[in-house]
Amino acid sequence: MRLLVGDIGGTKTALGVADTDGEQVNLSEPKRYPSAAFATFDQIVQRYLNETGVTCRFAAFAVAGPVQDRRSETTNLPWALDADALELTFGFSGVDLLNDLEAVAWGVPALGTQDIAEIHPGDALSQGNACVVAAGTGLGQAGLFWDGVAHHAFATEGGHTDFAPVDELEFALLTYLKRRYGRVSWERLVSGPGIANIYEFLLERHGAAQPDWIRQAIDEGGDTAAAVAQAAADARCPVCAETMDLFMRLYGREAGNTALKHMALGGVYLGGGIALKNLALVRKGGFLEGFFDKGRMGSLMRRMPVRVILQPHTPLLGAARFMASQ
Repeated sequence: MRLLVGDIGGTKTALGVADTDGEQVNLSEPKRYPSAAFATFDQIVQRYLNETGVTCRFAAFAVAGPVQDRRSETTNLPWALDADALELTFGFSGVDLLNDLEAVAWGVPALGTQDIAEIHPGDALSQGNACVVAAGTGLGQAGLFWDGVAHHAFATEGGHTDFAPVDELEFALLTYLKRRYGRVSWERLVSGPGIANIYEFLLERHGAAQPDWIRQAIDEGGDTAAAVAQAAADARCPVCAETMDLFMRLYGREAGNTALKHMALGGVYLGGGIALKNLALVRKGGFLEGFFDKGRMGSLMRRMPVRVILQPHTPLLGAARFMASQ
């Protein structure tokens, strides 16, 4: 089966052509586009088709947002997608939309050992449900139900559940964010914008001024999270280092919450750009401290393998496998 596949994110949108037998996927002509530079998703599809000259009868698009009745409004973009309208506009015989983290979950079985970095081995003999937790522009989560033979992917919007602080520092962080947002979800902390939120909170808490060189890096790159993470990695900014340490503990805590809810003895997979770009920091210890810190469930958590997805095209692979299954 040959089809056009896409991964529609708040920052970037990726498109490619997939050939699949339903299990293995061969991807060609991958391209990425800055999402905010386009008024609609249709414009990106048209640009891609013009640039590559490819033709496909079918298409499957992973969307950063909930999908209902073949429609989706992206969470971090002002786009509305309609599978029926896409069929009419581009002449496809069939179009499917699925949540982007559901697509990642569909893609997990197509990954090889070179596509995964192990953070915690867990119990290598255990089988069961698995889950995917991905911090990027937002916080996506999905599950993989184990039926005794194979995994079945399903979407969730778990990243939008309420943030729960556990100590005085986190209660102060919650109070700070409530002034800004009202309701505070985990996505307000465990995401790229979440890194910026934590950094700004710590600056205020310490009464510290933002260094000019950090402000310049943010102005030039337009990405506070990237600038803070790089400054922390270079050991140039104590507040940045504290930001990333707290972020990783919170990421580990929420990944552990998700793993408990899914009883993910089959593995916890970390997707999204933040874990991939900060792999050394994920391995450092704060993430796993947060992940294991589940009181009486601590021994259960240690049985769960934790892995980082290194393959950036996993949502495209998953979208292809999903479409083939339909």
